[in-house]
Amino acid sequence: MAYLDISHLEKSFGVNHVVKDFSLPIEKGEFVSLLGPSGCGKTTVLRMVAGFESPDRGAIRLEGKDMVPLRPNQRNVGMVFQAYALFPNLTVAQNVGFGLRIAGVDSAESKARVAQMLDLIGLPMAEYGDRYPFQLSGGQQQRVALARALAPRPRVLLLDEPLSALDAKVRVRLRGEIREIQRQLGITTIFVTHDQEEALSISDRVVVMNAGIADQVGTPFEIYNRPATPFVASFVGTLTPFEARVLDPATGTVTSGGLTLNLGRPLPSQAGATVPIALRPEAVQLGRASGREIVLPATAHSVEFMGSVIRVRAEAAGQTFLLDTFNRPDSPPPQPGEPVEISFSGRDVIVIGA
Repeated sequence: MAYLDISHLEKSFGVNHVVKDFSLPIEKGEFVSLLGPSGCGKTTVLRMVAGFESPDRGAIRLEGKDMVPLRPNQRNVGMVFQAYALFPNLTVAQNVGFGLRIAGVDSAESKARVAQMLDLIGLPMAEYGDRYPFQLSGGQQQRVALARALAPRPRVLLLDEPLSALDAKVRVRLRGEIREIQRQLGITTIFVTHDQEEALSISDRVVVMNAGIADQVGTPFEIYNRPATPFVASFVGTLTPFEARVLDPATGTVTSGGLTLNLGRPLPSQAGATVPIALRPEAVQLGRASGREIVLPATAHSVEFMGSVIRVRAEAAGQTFLLDTFNRPDSPPPQPGEPVEISFSGRDVIVIGA
C-alpha cells in the first residue's frame, strides 16, 4: 500500500460536483503537484487531505490509517496557504513555534527546533527571530509560513498555491528552495498550482486535473511529451494541433493537410482512422536543419519576442505552425510577411492519447 493513499474521493457543494472519483497513491518522500485551471477541484482535494473538508465518498489513508474521521489537528499534516496567514502580533520565532506550543513541546526543544527551521529557510534566528511579519518581504513571509508548517515534523506537507502572490523572480527562487528543503527532509508533499512551469520544474509526478477528475498522472517528462488527452495537450505547454488520417499504422505513416508524415513508431489505430496530432514549437526549426526530413516553404505571420526565445507564427501548406528560435543579437528574426523555410521531423510529432 502507498504511504498516502487517496482513493475514490467525491465532493459536491450543492449541485456543483467538484471532485469526481479521484484516486492517487503517493509514496513516502514523493513530491506530487496537482495542476489545473481554477475550479478544477485541486484545492478541494488538498483541503480534504488536510481535514478542512469532508469527502462525500472515498477514503484517505496515511500509513494504512483512515484519516477521514480525524480532525485536522489529529492528522499531523502541515499546510502552507496562498495567503501567508502569519500572526501579525507574533514575532517570526513565535510564529514558527506556534504549532509546537499547541502540541505541548517543552520550551528548550521548541526553541532549538525553531532555530533549526529558521536556519533551514535561510532566515537565521539571530537576525530574523525577533522581527514581525510586517518587517519582512513577501518571499520571507512565505518562508516563515513554510517553517511553521514544518516545525511540528508533519508526516505530509500540503502547499496550496504558496507562490502565486510573489513576483516572478522571487517565485522561481523560492520554488527551488522549497524543493531543496523537501528533499533534505524527505517529507511527502502535495503542491497545488495552476502554473505549469512550477509543476513541471519541481515535481516527481504531476496530476493534471480537469473538471474534478485526474486527466493524466505522470512524470513531468510524460505529461509534456505524451499528453493522454486533448485537454492535457492544450493546457500543458504550447502546441500546434492538427488532425491526421492514418495510412499505415504499422509504420506510423499518416497524412495531414496534404503532408505525408512518418512518425517512426506504430500507431494503435486502424488505417483510415483520424487521430489528433500536434507539434511543440521547439520541434520546428526555422530554416533547414540536419535530422529534420520535412522542409516546407512558409511565410512568417507574426513574431513574438520572449527574451531568450523568439516565437514565430508561420503559414505553410495551408496550416499554421508555431516555432521557437533562440534569440541571437547577430541574427534578427524574420519580419511579418517575409518568406522563410521551416523544417521538422515526423518523429517529433505528438500523437495525443497514444
